[in-house]
Amino acid sequence: MKILPFTESKQVSIGMELEFQIIDPKTFGLISRSKDLLQQIKESRFKSHITPEITQGMIEVNSSIHHSVKEMHKELLNLRDFILLNAKKIPINFCGGGAHPFHKWAKQKIFPSARYKNLSKKFRYLTKFATVFGQHVHIGCKSGDDAIYLTHALARYVPQLIAMCASSPFYQENDTGYFSSRLNIFSAFPLTGVMPYLTSWEQFSEYFYKMRDLEVIQTMKDFYWDVRPKPEFGTVEIRVCDTPLTIKKALTVTAYVQALAFYLLEERPFLVCPDLYYLYNHNKFQASRYGFEGTIIEPATSQAYLISEDIANTLKKIERYANQLDNMGYISKLMDEVANNQTDTKLLRKIYKETNSFAKVVEEQCKLLTADA
Repeated sequence: MKILPFTESKQVSIGMELEFQIIDPKTFGLISRSKDLLQQIKESRFKSHITPEITQGMIEVNSSIHHSVKEMHKELLNLRDFILLNAKKIPINFCGGGAHPFHKWAKQKIFPSARYKNLSKKFRYLTKFATVFGQHVHIGCKSGDDAIYLTHALARYVPQLIAMCASSPFYQENDTGYFSSRLNIFSAFPLTGVMPYLTSWEQFSEYFYKMRDLEVIQTMKDFYWDVRPKPEFGTVEIRVCDTPLTIKKALTVTAYVQALAFYLLEERPFLVCPDLYYLYNHNKFQASRYGFEGTIIEPATSQAYLISEDIANTLKKIERYANQLDNMGYISKLMDEVANNQTDTKLLRKIYKETNSFAKVVEEQCKLLTADA
């Protein structure tokens, strides 16, 4: 049997991708200027860290590989400052948040690369409809089998991560009633949700090559799962998080994920079995709809918990690993937010209630990204 190559990485090394909104500084609407920004920075040493997304109102900032969240923090602030400096010359602005409050999907422009043009031909309106913004976290694994285990084990914690980063209550000039509406939009694509029940790298390889031979996919990029192996990087990639409003928030979540993955790989607390997925969609919905106040059910015990309680219980299990990674400074800030039920979604709703203006909401989002240290 042909085995898909897996690039070995240092265990629980980390990488991050942040998708930002490109904002018109006069109207605070989403503006299709990613080509102009990429042209502006094409001679820069940072150009490999700043890449286009499927529509031109989006830009992605990618970190290097790190073992320390503190080192990643420095790099991301440098990248943030670099794109803000170059944005002034166009002029455009940027902000976080999982969805723009009042953009119209039909007006978005596809980025003119061969891959994105082909995706647009295949998926039609879905490619523009999916102008939503996420934080992706990569966790390094030593082997393909480790990556398969971690992909399944992290599924148990997807509701926690959704609630931590939720920042998309508004869509097309409406309050959706959700803490994260982004996930509903993106789930319209095929090959989303969870990876099939494959329990070894050998099984995954067989599945990958079968799907490729059938021309269902071409590369790993065509799997849009919530959590997926990335063999070319030697990582597992978590894809359920909205882009937070600040760099600091993105880092606190990454610190939590790194400690959680360390715990999962070291202690192997779960038997990988179909039971992990019986309640997956229910628990995911609770997080998307209600944030920390959602109620999830533990698959192994059938006990129900508030998501905030589940995070507090998990912290007790991962604290030792967080201390080994020197991540508790970041995670403590996150725990304060959980304890006080503070979320980006609540902040955005508060701004809208005070201003009655979606443009003012976006203006504040831009300020939050700029002021973050």
